Amino acid sequence: MTQDPQRLSDSISRRKFIAATGVAGAGAVAGCTENTSGEESSEGLSGDVIVKGSSTVFPISDTFAESFMEEHSEVNVTVDSTGSGGGFENFFCPGESDINGASRPIKDSEVEQCGSNNVEPVEFQIAGDALTMAVNNNADWVDCVTPEEMSQIWRDGGAQNWSDVRDEWPDEEIVLYGPAETSGTYDWFNSNIVGEDYQHTARHQPTEDDETIVAGIQDNEYAMGYFGYAYYKSNSDDVKALQVDGGSGCTEPSLANAKDGSYPMARPLFIYASESSLKEKDQVYAFVEYFLENAETDTVQEIGYVPSSTDLRDENLSKLEEYNTGGTSTDGE
Repeated sequence: MTQDPQRLSDSISRRKFIAATGVAGAGAVAGCTENTSGEESSEGLSGDVIVKGSSTVFPISDTFAESFMEEHSEVNVTVDSTGSGGGFENFFCPGESDINGASRPIKDSEVEQCGSNNVEPVEFQIAGDALTMAVNNNADWVDCVTPEEMSQIWRDGGAQNWSDVRDEWPDEEIVLYGPAETSGTYDWFNSNIVGEDYQHTARHQPTEDDETIVAGIQDNEYAMGYFGYAYYKSNSDDVKALQVDGGSGCTEPSLANAKDGSYPMARPLFIYASESSLKEKDQVYAFVEYFLENAETDTVQEIGYVPSSTDLRDENLSKLEEYNTGGTSTDGE
């Protein structure tokens, strides 16, 4: 099984993304995570860390992987965007990856699949997101939508034309771009916006590459699509984000509104680590520790997500410590 074409695509998207967000790459994170507890802590770390999963979490994981490898040159951290569900089903639960990024909680069926392979997932909530619905910059007829209107558009058998939703909107077909079924973003949107009584439409153009969604919207005046806020932030000149009225007035997607809960499509983001990888691979434990420590920093905000709180960081690190078998860690313990 080869991942080379996907890896190449991910690499191109990653470089484009990091350049657009202005994150100063590896040095930005490394500078704020200087080890202050002991000169010996990075000694002896080597081996691979394999990260799969959510395209939404991908920019965080990839940024931290780059900076972690700057500090630990004998460790190779590979990060691939496979979608939350695709990562669980094809890599994490079969025991072929150490960590899975997820833009929604792990499903019971995935826990069962993992269990059948003796893989025990350990959950860490690491950030928050303002899931963003975007349209073409020339779509001057729409600035705000309700969850019900989005459900009308994105449900199976729903609205075909803009005018099917509101009479004053154009009598033109809505061209839809969105995540694939393997995506956690797809799952979250289907459950929370499309609604339990409906199925997500299959007439959208699905992809695990959020840059493809942006490009599709940019190229068609009547297009619409959704993705994590970080991808809107890095493409805010190319597409228009819609405000969402959840009953308390139109609210724009922003980190502040996601953090205070006023934005109706705010959601948590996660990483899941394999218990056996944490216990048996020092490099995996050290990378997860590094990830959790830095999830509370401004780097996450610069990427386009709500950083973990101090309390959540400490809770995560306390949970992680339960899997410390005495090997190397980044804080020297």
